[in-house]
Parts: sequence; C-alpha cells; structure tokens
Amino acid sequence: MQSVNVLVKPASGNCNLRCRYCFYHDEMEHRTQATHGQMTDETLQAVVRGALSYAKGTCTFGFQGGEPTLAGLGFFRRVVELQKQYNVNNAAIHNAIQTNGTLLNDAWAAFFRENNFLVGLSIDGHESLHDLYRRDADGNGTHGRLMRAVKLLRTTGVDFNAVTVVTAQTAKNIRQAYAFFMRNGLLYQQYIPCLDPIGEQRGRHQYSLTPALYARFLKTLFDLWYRDRAAGKFVYIRYFENLAALLLGQPPESCGISGVCSPQFAIEADGTVYPCDFYMLDAYKLGNVHTSSFAQIEDNRRKSGFVQYSARLPQPCKDCPVVYLCRGGCRRDRMNPGENDSGTNYFCEAFREFFPYAAPRIKALL
Repeated sequence: MQSVNVLVKPASGNCNLRCRYCFYHDEMEHRTQATHGQMTDETLQAVVRGALSYAKGTCTFGFQGGEPTLAGLGFFRRVVELQKQYNVNNAAIHNAIQTNGTLLNDAWAAFFRENNFLVGLSIDGHESLHDLYRRDADGNGTHGRLMRAVKLLRTTGVDFNAVTVVTAQTAKNIRQAYAFFMRNGLLYQQYIPCLDPIGEQRGRHQYSLTPALYARFLKTLFDLWYRDRAAGKFVYIRYFENLAALLLGQPPESCGISGVCSPQFAIEADGTVYPCDFYMLDAYKLGNVHTSSFAQIEDNRRKSGFVQYSARLPQPCKDCPVVYLCRGGCRRDRMNPGENDSGTNYFCEAFREFFPYAAPRIKALL
C-alpha cells in the first residue's frame, strides 16, 4: 500500500497577518521568486490528479500558507470535487488545513464539517502571549478573532486542534498558556519550536528559543500533562504521545521525532514540488506537477538523497544514551552538517536533560 502526503500552499506565502517569527516568510525571502500568488485551477487539477494516480492506500492533503483561506472557499469546494473525480485507485482521502482562523465564518465551518476537514488553529496561548507576535497587517492583535473561530468550529462540530509556536516567551509562560488551553477546552495540542531565520546565528531574536529555555519548557509542560493524565483527565499533546509510541516500540507519526525526513510532496502555488515545508528553497526543487508525474518527482527525491541524508547522524549522536528517543530531531534544527552526516541538533542539551526526566513517567502511564 502506497500512502501519499501532499502539502499544498494554495495562496503561496501570502497572509493577512504579519507574525514576527514566520518561518515561511523568511524562506520566501531566500529564493529567486518569493511568492507565486494563488494556485490556478489548472495547477490544482494537476496536483490532485497526480497525487491520486500515484496513491495506492491513503492520500492526505494538507493546506498551509501563508494563510490558505485567502484562496477562498470556492477553491476548497473545487478540491473536494476534483478528489472525487480523480480518485482512480479508491484511496482513503484525508484533508487538513492549518489556518490563523481570522477569516473563518459560518460557511467555512459548515464546509469543514461536511467534508471532514481536520483544522489546525494557530494559537499561542492567552491573549497577551498570543498577540505578542501574532498581529495583523495594521499591527492589531488577533486573539479575539481567533477565539471567535474556536467557538464557531466547536459549535459546528468541526474537528480541530491548537497549534502553538514555542518562542522564548512561551517557554517562560507555559503554565499560564496551558491553563488557558485547559480552561477553554483546547485539549488537542501541538507545540512547534520556533525557527530562527535561515543563515543566522540562533538565539539572537527576542522570540528565539534557546536550548536552556526549551528544556525548561519541555519539563514544565510535561509535569502539567503528566499530572492531568495521571489524574484521569484527557489531554493530547502530540510530542508526548509520539514519545509514548516510541517507548511502546511503535513508529512515531511525526517526522521530527522519527529522526528521518518523511517522504512529502510540498507544493507551491505554481506547482513546484519540494521535499519538505522547511526546505521550499530553490536548491531543493524536485520538479513541477505540470511537467513531471509524482513517480518521477519521487525518483528525483531518491536521487537527491534528501531523506537518506537526514538519517546520517554523527558518531556522538549514535553513542548518546537518549538517541533512541531523540533520533537527531528535525533536520532543520541540526547544526554544522557535513558531507557524511547531518549534524547535531541545536536542542541537543535540552533533549539530554528532558528525556531522562520524562521517560520513566511516560512508561508508568503505558
């Protein structure tokens, strides 16, 4: 069975917000053509037709940006229409969208519910923490609009989760952020470490997450999660659930924890395909859906060695007592990569501190 994961940028990196830590805005500034506007119907057809002719098991379509809802509800209605038209192998189709939530209304919510879209809402916690970096083009905070979206999706019965970018301020205020999530019934949580701009020394921005702060964040969040889980309260934190899977001898579903980049087709609005959302740069182009089949693009991925390279850890990592849980972490966080290995993770010291702290208690819950 051949599963396919497609990540689509229907509005390229265009966005109605100006989040100060936006990694994709930074990526766009590091390639020949920053934005590719909105995806045309011709390109959308090529994406859906190509993916579903290649998939033999499941096919997951994820939509991100920028802000993907800028493409309009009509675009997504067309997505569903084309998926039905081109599903020649009867693949199980899953749809997900990552959004800042500010443009959602009743029509969007009804569409998500009717078509079983999983919605990831970008929310960094309580108002002061969220609005610190997540502001609109006029400099206004967006927390109030986002919480209206939370209420709307919940009332409509849409499956959604909270996706939080972990900044220095998040790490220092995770108790308050977690309390906010629990108070508002946001029980499905995903935390993503903030990325510094490409090519810059890490840790130099106000929002930068240092290894020491990340260790503090992980340990504090884990204590809160463990307290609630041990008391029988349900809360799902993706990172900890993936660690539990590893401890049970199961493969994690998150590529950042598996230690090896997963085969992904990250597609810009013009149809250009890249191996990962974090590597949508000129040097990593794998082809274009207008000129290459998904099989040819996958062959280009194999020839590029992108996935294979991510599996090459330096010897100190191989000898590390926590490598069975760390596995090198996300490739984008690795430093000083060489020809023969992909480098050591920037958060290495955080992992060395956190895994021995948490692993025994995770095992106790299993």
